[in-house]
Amino acid sequence: MKATKVLSAALLAASTAIMPVQSASLAVSQDAHPVPNVVLVHGAFADGSGWRGVYNELTQRRYRVTIVQNPLTSLADDVAATQRVLDRQDGPTILVGHSWGGSVITEAGIHSNVVGLVYVSALAPDVGESTAQQYQGFATPPEFVIDTQKDGFGFLSLEKFKAAFAHDVSDQEIPFLRDSQVPIDTAAFETKLTAAAWRTKPSWAVIATEDRAFDQAMLIYMAQRIGANITQVSASHSVFMTQPKVVADTIERAAKETARTIGQQ
Repeated sequence: MKATKVLSAALLAASTAIMPVQSASLAVSQDAHPVPNVVLVHGAFADGSGWRGVYNELTQRRYRVTIVQNPLTSLADDVAATQRVLDRQDGPTILVGHSWGGSVITEAGIHSNVVGLVYVSALAPDVGESTAQQYQGFATPPEFVIDTQKDGFGFLSLEKFKAAFAHDVSDQEIPFLRDSQVPIDTAAFETKLTAAAWRTKPSWAVIATEDRAFDQAMLIYMAQRIGANITQVSASHSVFMTQPKVVADTIERAAKETARTIGQQ
């Protein structure tokens, strides 16, 4: 009995000694990332799985990453899906969008948890503008062809998919990406935005210099108009898949710079 009491006392003392160490470790983790949350929003013709490389990069750096699965049925539906995920974040969040996802984060980014925006070869309309309007005055690359179905949903042309969307993805991977496309209701491109988060929140942009879905001049114009800190990288429109480290580095820079701003307030 006496031995049992001694052992119990020893275990209690050991656990009490360990607890402050664990708390300190947790505190260090939180202090290391004052903006610990990242939400990733995919664009048209794809789904959230394309963010896997960026997800791996950021989670290895101890960020909490959540990926939105857009239904691509309307701007309102995609914004609702994004805000549903933002509601689940436990504090300051960097919101990231690729391509059409840029329009989505522009409207959804007014959410109170969002402290910064990252546009990855993405659209950035203003209030009262539609996504389609962003193309006005710019050339559409000939490789980028949308096959619109009778119900209004569009897929990228099967024949031009690699050239338009992912020319730097291996020939082994292209067939699966091409044949697993998620179509978008093209009416969404005509919907005018009711909010523009970039007007009140800092922005960063990653521009793929070999993007054949958007005119380079268009991407640069949009990024400069919103006052984004711009990073350019040699990549296709699928830069979010083919250059995960560059994208993750930009997201981390946004998190750190935003954290410094918050700390000065």
